[in-house]
Amino acid sequence: MRAGLIAGAMLMAGAPAGAALSPAGAARAVQPRTISTSVEAGYEPAIGLLEKLVNQNSGSMNLAGVKAVADMLRPEFERLGFVVTWQPMDAAKRAGHLIAVHKGRAGTTKMLLIGHLDTVFELDSPFQTFERKGDLARGPGVADDKGGVVTMLLALKAMQAAGTLKGANIEVVLTGDEEDSGDPISIARSDLIAAGKRADVALDFEGLSQEDGKDMGSIARRSSNSWTLTASGKSGHSSGIFSASAGDGAIYELARIIVAFRKELPEPNLTFNVGLIGGGQSADVDKDGVRIAVTGKTNIIPPIAVAKGDFRTLSEEQTARVRAKMEAIVGAGHLPGTSARIAFDMGYPSMAPTAGNRALLARLNRVNADLGLAQMPELDPLKRGAGDISFVAQDTDGLVGLGVTSTGDHSPAEQADLSSMKRQAKRAAILMSRLAGEKGRK
Repeated sequence: MRAGLIAGAMLMAGAPAGAALSPAGAARAVQPRTISTSVEAGYEPAIGLLEKLVNQNSGSMNLAGVKAVADMLRPEFERLGFVVTWQPMDAAKRAGHLIAVHKGRAGTTKMLLIGHLDTVFELDSPFQTFERKGDLARGPGVADDKGGVVTMLLALKAMQAAGTLKGANIEVVLTGDEEDSGDPISIARSDLIAAGKRADVALDFEGLSQEDGKDMGSIARRSSNSWTLTASGKSGHSSGIFSASAGDGAIYELARIIVAFRKELPEPNLTFNVGLIGGGQSADVDKDGVRIAVTGKTNIIPPIAVAKGDFRTLSEEQTARVRAKMEAIVGAGHLPGTSARIAFDMGYPSMAPTAGNRALLARLNRVNADLGLAQMPELDPLKRGAGDISFVAQDTDGLVGLGVTSTGDHSPAEQADLSSMKRQAKRAAILMSRLAGEKGRK
């Protein structure tokens, strides 16, 4: 797969401005014009659908609301010829996923389109309503990711109008728990992972990144992993601290480890954070892992201390290396009378910036040239958070950020630039049309 895309990118680099990306030459010249016309005509109806979706709360833990959004989207995909199924996620304590499959010509490129139904705004949030002012709109999930899902549909409808959808092999997976993934993750992402193993290409319809007003191409996402560090010591009167019988106490041991993390872990593309800390006579972490209740006195040597944090990496090799370094720091050099242990919760894997992903971006930039749009430079992966496409990154090449551009995501200030939906839908529709005419690699 990766070798084929790289070769395609090299061929395109020397092609004239009007040349086709795909060897399937039928109707390529008219395709951008037909698709652009369809997207322009479908823009206002798409905004109408977006308003309907945004006004239905679908916080990750509002299971009925997530299912309601899926029910709104089902007929949209069915009208395009997709076979739609709902995959419940009761075993992961989440609503479920919407999966839509369009079977095209045998042997051609199999595309996986990724988005999500849920938002970070639960039923108790005061931020619940779609509001539009021209080409700007506010509302929960208006960009992340209901705007992305609507962009996906607008692109697919444009393909249908251009006659390129009929032969396309496309599988859509819209997860219902991207913002707060279910547990265990092996169940919560099993359908997505299976789809990635079938796909030749994965396209992520989360938000478009911009820098200084310029659209950026995203070919990587960093991982998101959590850790819990627990230090133990001997309790006793503070007058005896540092003695051979009492030792240094749990809080000093915890501090030793955290300081060592700060000194010894830094390397390119890695970030690590201590987000929560507590210690004393007792330190009880709540069931959600977001609070630590502590008791103690200044004259008691603390027998327990707990810290929770995360670390983010750009490759699975880096993940394994950093985890091993953290374990080594925790396990060696204990202060007198203390011990420590660290536990990891491996959440979202990384999506490394591979050569195959770069070749896909080159293809997207060829589409930009055909549309008269500026080239999209490669985005620094440190500026992109974790996402569902990372679960398939080990199995297929991918692009990130085919949704709308926005500001204020994950806050009541979330605002989408609706006009970006037009160029994003055109880009996606043309890219998918061209890929659909090519031989598959799996």
